[in-house]
Amino acid sequence: MLSVSDAEAIILNLVQPLDDQRDTEVVDLLAADSRILATSVTSSLDFPHWDNSAMDGYAVRYQDVQHSSTEQPAVLEIIEEIPAGYQPKSTIQPGQAARIFTGAVMPAGADTIVMQEKTHRQENRVFILDAPKPQEFVRHKASFYQAGTQLLPAGIKLNAPEIAVLSAAQCPQLSVYRHPRVAIFSTGDELVSVDQPLQSGQIVDSNQYAIAALVRQSGAEPLILGIVKDDPVALEKVITHAVAIADIVLSSGGVSVGDYDYVDKILESLRAKIHIRAVQIKPGKPLTVATFPTPHSPLYFGLPGNPGAVLVTFWRFVLPAIKKLSGITEGWEPVFLKVRSHDELRSDGKHETYLWGKLHLIDGGYEFHKAGGSHSSGNLINLAQTNALAVLPIGKTLISPQEEVQVLQLVNQTFHVMWKNHRVT
Repeated sequence: MLSVSDAEAIILNLVQPLDDQRDTEVVDLLAADSRILATSVTSSLDFPHWDNSAMDGYAVRYQDVQHSSTEQPAVLEIIEEIPAGYQPKSTIQPGQAARIFTGAVMPAGADTIVMQEKTHRQENRVFILDAPKPQEFVRHKASFYQAGTQLLPAGIKLNAPEIAVLSAAQCPQLSVYRHPRVAIFSTGDELVSVDQPLQSGQIVDSNQYAIAALVRQSGAEPLILGIVKDDPVALEKVITHAVAIADIVLSSGGVSVGDYDYVDKILESLRAKIHIRAVQIKPGKPLTVATFPTPHSPLYFGLPGNPGAVLVTFWRFVLPAIKKLSGITEGWEPVFLKVRSHDELRSDGKHETYLWGKLHLIDGGYEFHKAGGSHSSGNLINLAQTNALAVLPIGKTLISPQEEVQVLQLVNQTFHVMWKNHRVT
């Protein structure tokens, strides 16, 4: 049986990112939020575009004001007013200044800005009450970015700051990676959809809905294939179809060692190579990972059937695979934090054990609060509002209250923040 770290290494080694030639599309900038940039961006514009003022004040020659003080202020003639968006008409000569506003173009001859709080104006004269530093409050052309150099690299996620940069660089359209396609189906004769009445012995297929939501949150496109009965012929047909249309296939159930667990046998009959059959993790031990001898070589995850195990194995193994596949060049690895545990945490010590709960911010530090109730992999109810998983390594059977514990931060979950003895000032 593989360790969690070995299983993770195998999975991420199998993932081949989308191709920067075949798997791209052009989108408008307004539609680029959360997409992955496929081609690096270079701009023909300098940032700033020209020397400009970083303050409301006066554009001056430093040598005219370098000895100014309240007792002996320099007195300059104001020859022009320069608001933002206005092209200066005059050249600042000795003994002259221009009234200028934030973002406005620096006039020729001036090299320094004196902020208005350090001046006193009388009609067309300004008294400089404090000596500035040379070139103070001047934003020089190309000091932020030089035209012709790389503005943004390929392989990054486009969030609000990147969108702002691209808009300022006048990039109305971008080349981004397409959304990874993830086929999803559930297996089991006992499963029914949410709109069907329950009969004795049946359960609602919650896994398909949970997985679809997680896939969307990861930036991928879920392809919903429904419920498949425990029938080898039907399963083979669905798996064959899923492999043909998707980059990743996610099934839940049918990967254990029961009489009706057919998934591994069908994968072998389809000439798939099974890389993982079980992982030393709780919940989620029966995990199948396979690849197919097809041109685009989709990655198959046979997840367990119990809902707790499905979510844990998705967060731990599938999510990093989707993120790497999407074209992100870094940051697809799971994020772990070390925090205090509010509760006593226990495991059998035989598996790397994951317990779900919430992170709370208390007195400036995060604290993990275990979800109440049973942590059975079949208990879906107390997984609601989870934002972290506490990790007990193999051999660790007890973590006491206030002891440090490693937690897996769940992406796309919002921390529930609890303030204690904290005052905002």
